Amino acid sequence: MADINQVQFWQDRYDNAQTGWDLGVVSPPMRAYFHHILSHVNKDIRILIAGAGNAHEAIFLHELGFSQVYVVDFVSSVLDNFAKANPTFNPQHLLCHDFFEMHKFDVGQFDLVVEQAFFCAIDPTRRDEYARQMHRLLKDKGQLVGVLFDCEFVNSPPFGGSLAEYRALFEPYFDTDIMAGCYNSVKPRAGRELFIRLIKV
Repeated sequence: MADINQVQFWQDRYDNAQTGWDLGVVSPPMRAYFHHILSHVNKDIRILIAGAGNAHEAIFLHELGFSQVYVVDFVSSVLDNFAKANPTFNPQHLLCHDFFEMHKFDVGQFDLVVEQAFFCAIDPTRRDEYARQMHRLLKDKGQLVGVLFDCEFVNSPPFGGSLAEYRALFEPYFDTDIMAGCYNSVKPRAGRELFIRLIKV
């Protein structure tokens, strides 16, 4: 397998339209969550979309009025395309970095990090590094919220996992508020997704 830790692997995926992870819209579980938090949080909270790809979540939050939404991806072409398609989105909030190197740059910390089809794309040997980096990037009591696959795949990426694995992985870094099966997944993913809301400890 080509090195999934390198930009070129993912650039080739975009170039060849091998983007089956991309629903083309915000997933129903995340859409429901975003609408839920509207009445509970200040719209100035700092939000990061990690490994954002086409960043449907970012523009959705932006259009809901959240002013401090940031996008990080190390494939520059997807960020360029996003900027062209969404001219009202602050271009300074488009961060072309390797997620695992973000702490080396002056990006600050975030109140909320959104996980959508990023965790399943990274090398599984880096999952503890992912958890540690999320902990580092979040403010005290900051939240990691999103969707993880609760299944295994024959061909990867995406890479699957299980509730038990995720609990063990995140326990040293986060309190688990929610980690449960999604009730509103798109049909092809029904019964194969977990919604998570983890709070930094």
